[in-house]
Amino acid sequence: MSDIFTADSKTNATEYTVSEISGALKRTVEDAFGNVRVRGEISGYRGPHSSGHAYFALKDDRAKLDAVVWKTTMSRLKFRPEEGMEVIATGRLTTYPGKSNYQIVIDNLEPAGAGALMALLEERKRRLAAEGLFERDRKRPLPYMPKTIGVITSPTGAVIRDILHRITDRFPLHVIVWPVRVQGETAGAEVTAAVNGFNALGVGDGVRRPDLLIVARGGGSLEDLWGFNDETLARAVAASKIPVISAVGHETDWTLIDLVADVRAPTPTGAAEIAVPVKAELEATLASLAARLRACMTRSIARRRQTLRAASRALPSADQLLALPRRHFDEVTSRLGRGLTVSTERKRARLAGIKLSPATLSRRIDEWRKLTDRDVLRAQAALRAIARERRAKFRRASEQLPKCASASLEHKKRRFANAQARVSIQPLLRTAQSARNRLVLAARRKDQTVLVRLERLRARLTQSDRLLSTLKLSEQAILERGYALVLDSSGALIKRAAEMKPGEALSLRFADGTAGAIATGGDGRTKPAQKTQPKPRETGSQGDLF
Repeated sequence: MSDIFTADSKTNATEYTVSEISGALKRTVEDAFGNVRVRGEISGYRGPHSSGHAYFALKDDRAKLDAVVWKTTMSRLKFRPEEGMEVIATGRLTTYPGKSNYQIVIDNLEPAGAGALMALLEERKRRLAAEGLFERDRKRPLPYMPKTIGVITSPTGAVIRDILHRITDRFPLHVIVWPVRVQGETAGAEVTAAVNGFNALGVGDGVRRPDLLIVARGGGSLEDLWGFNDETLARAVAASKIPVISAVGHETDWTLIDLVADVRAPTPTGAAEIAVPVKAELEATLASLAARLRACMTRSIARRRQTLRAASRALPSADQLLALPRRHFDEVTSRLGRGLTVSTERKRARLAGIKLSPATLSRRIDEWRKLTDRDVLRAQAALRAIARERRAKFRRASEQLPKCASASLEHKKRRFANAQARVSIQPLLRTAQSARNRLVLAARRKDQTVLVRLERLRARLTQSDRLLSTLKLSEQAILERGYALVLDSSGALIKRAAEMKPGEALSLRFADGTAGAIATGGDGRTKPAQKTQPKPRETGSQGDLF
């Protein structure tokens, strides 16, 4: 059995190591497939790695092939790979010994025909339209006369020269150019950075922020314009705070940036014409409007002047307006002197009709004195009656108070005696003591009440006496007011002037004493008072009204 095993273990096959067989396979695959074109759908694409290389797979409905794009090749691609995109990859097959699999190293990558690009473009268009980025309501109006325009384009192409030349011819202003690549893999990213950069300019950056942006490029194929179909660029243009004019390609070309921009220009030259007006036309328009304004103002002033003249002819003059007031003033002035004279004569006649003599005054004084004496007597009688009535009430109350107190005390004693027969001695003693205390307190209150009552009545009586003396119009009160009593030698009161005899000794009693006097006449007739001529009043410069 051992011989058999020894014979079977011997073979003529060559032995290889794992590395040798992996290297042999790598050389075989690379020699056989050194340059191939593979068509497939991109799968597993996540963008470039941190190293700059990109790793993904190409697949169809039955197989899958790993793919790698080195960093140097990624920068030369005309468009950015995307997940699910059908492409044609040109490169070489090789193996990866570390995992015992094979892959394609891509040197060039292009879409699988224009139909694939259009399908991808239509899919992006539908997605952005669903988000409302193409709506007309969100598009901003362009400034009519911008002060600064920002142009995003290649600085070496003919597009920038056409834009600058057209702006200079129409309306020269400040133009800021942001240089970018307009074709290739990095075109979309650079244009996006330019749009965001213009929007990020501030006051302190040293560069004036543009009032309008123009994104421009010449015509080309779909692949050449593919950078302007970048979704990031479309979103940046839609979010721009500065109005954007899209001038990419010819009039028949269209990109996503044309749909999201505020205005689409057919050509870069047309964008310059849309951005600025024609200065010469503006000056001509202003001159025409100024001439029309002057003509309108001249016609308006002439029309108003004519209306003013017509109105002034219809208005009365100053003499016509003041004629009636002036005549009325003259008439009133002429009647003023006569009216004053008549009024003075009427007042003088009324004053002369009033008969005022000493006899009349004496008679009136006597009548008033009689009325006063009567009222004084009535007041004195009323006060005496009130005082008597109050004094009688007080006397009756004083007389009845001891009786009431005695009766109350007797009543208390009887109640105490009755209660003493029914209760024990101690409560009775306490009750008696309490009753005695209340009785003493009542006696004190009685004395105090009587004293207070007497004081109140005495005060009222004093007030009544004072009131009586105040109201009493007695002889002394009359003398205190400035009058005097005339007495003859026997002390009788003389009431009439006729009672006096010439040369008779009289006695005049005043409020503070008596004085003697001699009568000089006594016929009872009153001499009329001599009229005194009034002293002429100084009239000054006014003159005498009469």
